[in-house]
Amino acid sequence: MTSVLTYSSLDTIEDSYHLVRRIFLTGKTRSLKFRKAQLQRFYELVHDNEERFYDALHKDLHKPRAEALTGDIAPVLDEILYFIDNLDKLAKDEKVSPRMPLNALDEVVIRRDPLGAVLIIGCWNYPVQLALLPVVGAIAAGNTVILKPSEIAPHTAALITELFPKYIDNHCYRVINGAIEETTALLKYHFDHIFYTGSPAVGKVVMKAAAEHLTGVTLELGGKSPAVVLPDADLQTVANRIAFAKFYNLGQICISVDYALVPADKIDAFAAAFRKSIKKFFGDNPKESSSYGRMISTRHLDRVVGLLQNRKSGAIAVGGDFDRDDRYIAPTLVTDVKFKDEVLMGEEIFGPVLPVIPYNNLDDAIHMINQNPPPLALYVFTNKKKLANKVLDNTQSGGVCVNDTLMHQAGS
Repeated sequence: MTSVLTYSSLDTIEDSYHLVRRIFLTGKTRSLKFRKAQLQRFYELVHDNEERFYDALHKDLHKPRAEALTGDIAPVLDEILYFIDNLDKLAKDEKVSPRMPLNALDEVVIRRDPLGAVLIIGCWNYPVQLALLPVVGAIAAGNTVILKPSEIAPHTAALITELFPKYIDNHCYRVINGAIEETTALLKYHFDHIFYTGSPAVGKVVMKAAAEHLTGVTLELGGKSPAVVLPDADLQTVANRIAFAKFYNLGQICISVDYALVPADKIDAFAAAFRKSIKKFFGDNPKESSSYGRMISTRHLDRVVGLLQNRKSGAIAVGGDFDRDDRYIAPTLVTDVKFKDEVLMGEEIFGPVLPVIPYNNLDDAIHMINQNPPPLALYVFTNKKKLANKVLDNTQSGGVCVNDTLMHQAGS
């Protein structure tokens, strides 16, 4: 429990689970009319309280209003409108032609049935989008829901908890708050699907718990997403776009640029361009900029600062200072980092620190990328399609942008 957020009791967790399980079996959430009505109310929940969400996001993350709109509020509203407009088509039975002669005279139909009672575990870096967006899909699909927002963003979690019963059916859609103990208690129950966004370490815990009940899972996890800068790329354009991705939400985003691979003879020029990008975006003192966020907590700040201070290679070319009381870390660039640096390259950074690793030829860069598990995102900067395709043909990733960053997520 915090001064802002009250955690749910174990009895409340048990009661809520049995309630959403029982309500689903009544068939209440199957009706398309009911789903559309709940989606409309969900739209009003976000739209009517938009200013309150901005305020909560600022308290939790010092999130600039423009970032809160584009990264948290707008995606949820857009998703709701999409499902309202398309639900009839999406939920409609689909007649298909039989493949086997034995069924040639049969009517074969694919039905879009709800899964049942689902659990959604939100994440703190986008505490509106990553909590509410899956709820939208779950409502549209006719499920009942237990939502567990991230306790690390307590102001946003408290607001969601307050608003849910005021706008949507509190028997079908419940909010549970808590930390490790409460989440562990939730995971003991047999849900029909679990949606989790967060770290790979916790993802393994969720998957193991789900396996006890053979429950399907959707895991949206992080990783070390690289940017590969080819020799022909315009370095100032590259620096601007990498800086945008690196400092959007202060780098606390799973598809941020985690490290940059830059030709060895371009390192100094890239650092100079990156310095100009920071000044252009945040002025001479980023700490005073209304466009520059903060770490979610002192614990997360300490982790990122620890990575920087305990690194095994590289030199700080830009930034490096921090203010623990303000949860502030300056925009930081570390050049000449070794790929095998077990500190800076050992885990996802998830903060405003960018390691730059020099490479001598593209094959070496591709080899380094492939030493890590496939990243969630991959960014390639080159004016030559043949070189871009070489990177794409020889690597794996969840998504790719060529000559830009983050835009593939915005477009999806």
